[in-house]
Amino acid sequence: MIHARGLVQTFHTGQGKKKTEVRAVDGVDLDVAEGEVVGFLGPNGAGKTTTLRMLVTLLKPTAGTASVAGFDVATQAQQVRRSIGYVSQAGSTFSGAFAGDEVVDHGMLYGMSKATATARGQELFGQLELDGLWRRMPKNMSGGQKRRLDVVMGLIHEPSLVFLDEPTTGLDPQARANLWEHIADLRRRRGATVFLTTHYLDEADALSDRIIVIDKGRIVASDTPDNLKAQVAGDLVDLEVVDTAQVSMAAERLGAIADNVEIEERHVRGRVQRAGRAVPGLLRELDASGVTLDSIEVHRPTLDDVFLTLTGRSLRDADQPDSEETTDGVPA
Repeated sequence: MIHARGLVQTFHTGQGKKKTEVRAVDGVDLDVAEGEVVGFLGPNGAGKTTTLRMLVTLLKPTAGTASVAGFDVATQAQQVRRSIGYVSQAGSTFSGAFAGDEVVDHGMLYGMSKATATARGQELFGQLELDGLWRRMPKNMSGGQKRRLDVVMGLIHEPSLVFLDEPTTGLDPQARANLWEHIADLRRRRGATVFLTTHYLDEADALSDRIIVIDKGRIVASDTPDNLKAQVAGDLVDLEVVDTAQVSMAAERLGAIADNVEIEERHVRGRVQRAGRAVPGLLRELDASGVTLDSIEVHRPTLDDVFLTLTGRSLRDADQPDSEETTDGVPA
């Protein structure tokens, strides 16, 4: 469904002779198979949204090629747009129009009859729990309702490929979980291919068959969530020692089985291969050494650990929309 080779997007910063070329996307290769749900992840400014905008024909590539749904993004942009659904970060509804009218008008732009667009829109309203909101304006809807309305707009013409750009940013946990179910349903019930960008690692983990990681304009990883997490060296063992005088002894005992032991006040942390097997022996060693613990926690590798390993940056607290460009179109 998506095939890209050597995608490049450059911008220029500054004025006059001081202009500097910036490569927001620097030779991206990617493939997405029919029926696949792919999470496209990366830190702010990594090239995520710029790549997505090229794939949906909102930006023409500076170099490289890409085909989407069988059409070239540079020479067959109209055919690409007719074949995909796109839900942008900012949304696509006019706040002062009735929601149902917006949906029907959007469907008619894709060549649907008014009757067909109305029937299809009302069906989607029911599926996305927007019953009773057909004659309500988006400005009078909750954040979750407006986001689900954006999804309806992206699905009204029944596309086989859907691009979702930060679909749950700003939603409360309940609304996010609700929308997750509907996103998963796109493939389960409709057989759609989904290309998803998100800052929420739990979202990517739960929804994606495969995750593609981009950093500094280049693809740095592409694999299943489980395989990516398996690349992180071991489980994180976190010891909380009762007496600070025993921290060094705890670190010595943990260091015998762990890599990269770190100390933070009364906490001693390190990554241990197969911690489930190693921890009982560690506890016996600590007890024999007279080290008393307040607590011990074992954490399996997460996608945030993967990001830290791949990019040196954490996305755990990055819950703001991606902002790769400033208002003048130049990457930040």
